[in-house]
Amino acid sequence: MTTEFSLLLGTAATLGFVHTLLGPDHYVPFIAMAKARRWSMRRTLIITFLSGIGHVSSSVIIGLVGLAFGVELLKLTRLESLRGELAGWLLLGFGLAYMLWGLRRAFRPKARALVHAYQSASEADHTQDHHVHGVHTHVHPEKANITPWVLFTIFVFGPCEPLIPLIMYPAARADAWAVFLTALAFSAATIGTMTALVYLAVRGIERVPLRNLERFSHALAGFVVLMCGVGVKFLGL
Repeated sequence: MTTEFSLLLGTAATLGFVHTLLGPDHYVPFIAMAKARRWSMRRTLIITFLSGIGHVSSSVIIGLVGLAFGVELLKLTRLESLRGELAGWLLLGFGLAYMLWGLRRAFRPKARALVHAYQSASEADHTQDHHVHGVHTHVHPEKANITPWVLFTIFVFGPCEPLIPLIMYPAARADAWAVFLTALAFSAATIGTMTALVYLAVRGIERVPLRNLERFSHALAGFVVLMCGVGVKFLGL
């Protein structure tokens, strides 16, 4: 392995780490939803990991197709920019819709009891009826399970802007192995940083008493995701 190639791999891994760390939309939505929906750590990390794979794979595929058909870098960059705009709107829309749903849930009759019942049902992770604090409720997992798919879809549309220019450089030297390793280094750093940040944040939040806010947990989670969408769409995060 040449010094030049080692530098390229190091740059790819560093960019993967930095672009993830500086983009709160890469990890904050998972943290917020994990807290609101009472996901287990295992489930949270699996959802984060799979969404990360979708996130980097879409850019890798676009980059490889562009290379195969000789598409100019400028055109691929514009396409990634359009995908970023779409992902920002999707994140913003999902956050707004979830926040409004959470507020409606919080203020409807017996909201407190229903929230407690739902949380206990989520922890049990099955479809049977539950009796919690004297309240009888039925949990519909098909409704609860849509959230991971929404997050995954948003992340598939979200671009990895630094990746395509990175893989274009070794491709210009007609080195397919270098293209593969560069994309792998960037992807591993991105996904690894996402899962590590989510893990650390969720563990930290577990130590913070938030019982007085449980009624508004879904609304708060939606607000946090909405702010991420605002940051991506209007602040360029």
